[in-house]
Amino acid sequence: MEHRSGFVNILGNPNVGKSTLMNILVGAKLSVTTPKAQTTRHRIMGILTGDGYQIVYSDTPGILNPKYKLQAAMMKSVESALDDADLILYVTDTVESVSKNEEHLARIIASPVQKIIVINKIDLTNQDELEKMVETWSTIAPGVPVLPVSAIKKFNTDLLLREVISRLPSGPPYFPEDQLTDRYDRFFVTEIIRGKIFETYQKEIPYSVEVEIESYTEEPSINRIAAVIYVARDSQKGIIIGHKGSMLKRVGTGARKEMEEFLGKKVFLELYVRVAHEWRDNPRMLKKFGYL
Repeated sequence: MEHRSGFVNILGNPNVGKSTLMNILVGAKLSVTTPKAQTTRHRIMGILTGDGYQIVYSDTPGILNPKYKLQAAMMKSVESALDDADLILYVTDTVESVSKNEEHLARIIASPVQKIIVINKIDLTNQDELEKMVETWSTIAPGVPVLPVSAIKKFNTDLLLREVISRLPSGPPYFPEDQLTDRYDRFFVTEIIRGKIFETYQKEIPYSVEVEIESYTEEPSINRIAAVIYVARDSQKGIIIGHKGSMLKRVGTGARKEMEEFLGKKVFLELYVRVAHEWRDNPRMLKKFGYL
């Protein structure tokens, strides 16, 4: 039986459900998913190995026009995704304007890499509107398949998987069959904390925050983890901590429970808050956090 393997890069604007889609396709929660836009900051790889195929998905940050150096660094991974894929899944949804980030969309469509346009969140529209969207996208990208799905409802995701497999080149697997991602547990621990921050705080706070693991000790029955939450301004530190530490405790409790589920063992978690003034425009801090 012919074996197929390939790299599939998932691109799209913020808040169209790219990360949810990858998590569903891989069958594991690898990317942070929240209702807020721009949740994904790093390029995250998810590996799906099946009977006769291996798909190496890559969830990239949402396409945007950078306002500070952090976003510029995030966009570099988006640019590289156009060059190192066997297939691009361009994800849009039923509420996004087709004119959003037209320049980047034009580059994606012009790329010689195979593409599938995925219209996500079709559970939020009706058949007539959906048919108009499919027609519009077919006009914008002639010859590119357009596939409507609902990632959250798992509608048409099996069909999408079959379409992806059919477009993979022949070849042996790139990774061991039991490998799920290229990232280590420490990375996902920071992502879990950051996800809880996105869920807990409003407005600018989540976008001004970065998380770093200070210590990570694995014992037979428990992992002991200390993490630092960095904020960009002095005023944000008090907001993160909350009255008598109530907000930080809420983040820590939620993150610990999710870590225990992810790691399959008990977790002792300590959280600290520090100020790194305007870290999003500081090359030294961006390098420290793995963006440069």
